[in-house]
Amino acid sequence: MAELGSCNMSKMALTVPCVAIRGSTGISVSYGPPSYEVVSSFKKDDSRACKAMAYSPQGKFLAWANGTNIKIISCQTWQLIAEIPKPKVLALAFSPQDTYLMSWEPFIVNDANPQGNPNLNMWNPLTGAFVKGFVHKKQTDWEPLWTDDEKVCGMLVNNDVVLYENDFTTVAHKMNVGKIAKFSIAPGREPYHICCHLPGKSGQPSFGSMFQYPKFKAPEHKPVATKSFYHDDRINFYWNKQGSNMLLLASTEVDKTGASYYGKQTLLFYGTKCQPNLVALSKEGPIHAVQWSPKSTEFIVIYGSMPSKATLFNLKCEPIFEFGTKHQSPDTTLMEWSPDGEHYMTATTAPRLRVSNGFNIFHYTGTLLFERPWNKQEELWEVQWQKFPAGTFKENVINYTTVEGIAPSRPTASKEAYRPPSARNSARTAFSLYDDVDDKKPTKQTIPNKPSKNAKKRERKQIKKQEQAAALGENVSVNGQSATPSAKSTNSTPNPEPTDDPEKNKAIKKIRTKLDQIAKLKEQQNSGKKLEINQLDKIKKEAELIKEMEELML
Repeated sequence: MAELGSCNMSKMALTVPCVAIRGSTGISVSYGPPSYEVVSSFKKDDSRACKAMAYSPQGKFLAWANGTNIKIISCQTWQLIAEIPKPKVLALAFSPQDTYLMSWEPFIVNDANPQGNPNLNMWNPLTGAFVKGFVHKKQTDWEPLWTDDEKVCGMLVNNDVVLYENDFTTVAHKMNVGKIAKFSIAPGREPYHICCHLPGKSGQPSFGSMFQYPKFKAPEHKPVATKSFYHDDRINFYWNKQGSNMLLLASTEVDKTGASYYGKQTLLFYGTKCQPNLVALSKEGPIHAVQWSPKSTEFIVIYGSMPSKATLFNLKCEPIFEFGTKHQSPDTTLMEWSPDGEHYMTATTAPRLRVSNGFNIFHYTGTLLFERPWNKQEELWEVQWQKFPAGTFKENVINYTTVEGIAPSRPTASKEAYRPPSARNSARTAFSLYDDVDDKKPTKQTIPNKPSKNAKKRERKQIKKQEQAAALGENVSVNGQSATPSAKSTNSTPNPEPTDDPEKNKAIKKIRTKLDQIAKLKEQQNSGKKLEINQLDKIKKEAELIKEMEELML
């Protein structure tokens, strides 16, 4: 039966996506749904030094570097077709049409070879033959970029983008538009577009500028779109599939104002036929992920302090659907959709997390279909779905019926919201950790008579006072009654210090003062007063301040 199963799977290899798995136990390949079996025709590489692997975009090849050689496998037969002796390779990538395999290794100079050798090399994946070598000293953004048809290839050389056409014998064009730190070439058909990051000098803004290829020279050729911004220690470009629109995510590693542990981020929308826009997000916190829809007409952003929000935007940067703030698969460091569009994979990988390594495969309805946990002695480093040419899988009608799956072996996290020690003995209705979590609407049974608008306002104010007091660990007077004397009462005793650390107590006192100010601003807002932008920004930081105070009280 095992032999029969392997035979059937071999016939299905062209239509069933496989997953390549890289870890401390080497490289292996397994089928995706419905079998999940190991691909028996693939010879597992047991090397613990497998530093990189890559499927080719058209699905013809799988390549990896094992600390001795680069190995190239045909995905039709899963047999070895080429082997290149390169022991120091740390990164691999293919060109869009699978014509070239590119490798990167550290650039080394010594007394015997003071000039060094090319460390960015191109190979013919069918034969393993050497094609061309370049010097690219940094591993960051080492990969040459291409148009989808491979007619144009670009590389960053000394703050200029050097562009080749069809071959690498001569430079076709050079982008000398300023000191370019990073660039990206749009996918899709001609006319091609290239976006560049031009960092600003100290105290000055940076620019993201989009050009139409090859119209780069000033003053006769201007950028198609350009936008200034700050917070650009790191830049990521996200093009839609057609290459007509792009999202630029600019990030700083550290927020110098101290307002956020994660630094600051800016998300900008660019179009080849429109001016750039800022994507406005409705929750404070870091941007975790950005992704375009396959149809190129919407994009999703996952953002905010945990639990994060997920919002779908249209091409006008307008939110068209909110997915809420529910938690996703726990400890996920990697998530990737299957080429069939019906399944997705999540993984927990090292070195980001060295515990609970493993990967799971889900149906798009959220049902867990398969899980592969790693033991404590092993590390999972990477999982990749096999790639296929466009049009291989037809688009199926979405079915919302839950499919049969399996129960997770790992215990699920508690769904109960975290409550600080000062609020754990209070009534649950008196504490809300997140302002944006919708409360249950009252029913006719709970409120038989419809209250007046003023009564509703008073009720909301009192509930807010209860929530704030519970979060601060204080008592509050509601409807003229209180379990203990009010803090403002002349007969009351002073509140005990919240911690034994004087510095923490000072910080808590400052936060309480800010929360008091926010409470007053909310009252003004509820009464109909129009607040200034800086006042609205203060209100947005309420949940962050409460969380900060909770951590100080622990």
